[in-house]
Amino acid sequence: MTTQNPLGYEPLPKLLKKFAVPSIIAMLVSSLYNIVDQIFIGQGVGYLGNAATNVAYPLTTICMAIALLIGIGSASRFSLYLGAGEKDKAAQVVGNAFLMMLTGGVLYTILVELFLRPLLTAFGATPDVMPYAESYTRITALGMPLLIGTNGMSNLARADGSPKYSMVCMLLGAVINTILDPIFIFCFEWGVAGAAWATVIGQFFSFLAAVRYLKHFQHVELQKKMFRMHPSECVRIASLGMSSSLNQLAITLVQIVLNNSLTFYGAASEYGTDIPLAASGIVMKTNAILLAVIIGISQGSQPIVGFNYGAKQYQRVRGIYKLAVSCCVAVGSVGFVLFEFFPTQIISIFGTGDELYFEFAVKFMRIFLMMIFINGVQMISSNFFAAIGKPVKGMILSLTRQVLFLIPLLLILPLWFGMDGILFAAPVADFAAFLTTVALIRREMQHIRALEAVQQA
Repeated sequence: MTTQNPLGYEPLPKLLKKFAVPSIIAMLVSSLYNIVDQIFIGQGVGYLGNAATNVAYPLTTICMAIALLIGIGSASRFSLYLGAGEKDKAAQVVGNAFLMMLTGGVLYTILVELFLRPLLTAFGATPDVMPYAESYTRITALGMPLLIGTNGMSNLARADGSPKYSMVCMLLGAVINTILDPIFIFCFEWGVAGAAWATVIGQFFSFLAAVRYLKHFQHVELQKKMFRMHPSECVRIASLGMSSSLNQLAITLVQIVLNNSLTFYGAASEYGTDIPLAASGIVMKTNAILLAVIIGISQGSQPIVGFNYGAKQYQRVRGIYKLAVSCCVAVGSVGFVLFEFFPTQIISIFGTGDELYFEFAVKFMRIFLMMIFINGVQMISSNFFAAIGKPVKGMILSLTRQVLFLIPLLLILPLWFGMDGILFAAPVADFAAFLTTVALIRREMQHIRALEAVQQA
């Protein structure tokens, strides 16, 4: 059985490269939808436009949480079934997941359009920022079902052994978005609305390419009867995608608390309310580029872990985890150097501002991202638990950094240290989450070694 699928016998470094590189490119492309908008809006509209996209960003992360809930969950279940040789059940996962994507996307768009202003207010929009944020989000909300469908199908295509196809789907939309952004913003003078329309049009073409893969699965045969939603299957898919989804939702919650803390304490400082909000958006989205690489490595390792765990090849399971963690630490170390030694150059890419704006943005980047080199360990480990069918442990890890540590620190430290307390909350939370991850993963590896020893006996 394992000899029929390269996941069971090819060298692990070769497999990780084959699956992770296209996944990294796909995640970078996904991040570029927002980054490109941020750059062109910063140049064409100004820092209030950047603040507006920052305020709207939690809606995108919630959308990605839905996509990961279904995409990672179905891909993990698909890989476990393939590893166990149960192809019919794997095919049923695909049909069920696709209907979940469409239903979830449409419902989410309706909710956003109905409650947009209260949501933007909760996310920290000031009176000056609100018109830009509302104009931008009314349009981008229309593309949410497309984004969910594209990301979900990309995960399934990757699990089916087609990581390059997954990458092309995302790349197509990003190229279109990048071409249309300057045309709509500068030539047509549509401002933030132009950036929003460019994003939605790009997402539409990515979605068309992703849906096309339904006819090209390599390891399963899809039939019409597979496309039915079964409540029990929906629950199982959601349970395996929950850790990745919760991590995205936690990021959203952190963004909301962070935005409101920055405006509250910023109002009492020399920076005011809008400078911290704009600077935070740039720093968080710059960090999102690095996280896209780490998530790409994590997603690239997922089908390898899931297949080999299902096939009971435990040595390969441990090997791919160690390799993925090593790659993430290396990537994080590169990010640390860039964020600590070249913050001004990075921030300047996103438009101009006065001296006070650059002063705060540089300080924010250096302190808030101080421990970035160890962040990947938690993300890899959280997805690892989902891939081996242990979603509860994955959920615990997803909640540690964002919810259990960072949010309380964002609320408590500023009481004594003001704005500095907000900035230092992140590195303290990062280190605490790292220690928790090491403790949980060490116990799991001991359990896997025990299973391996029983198998060999």
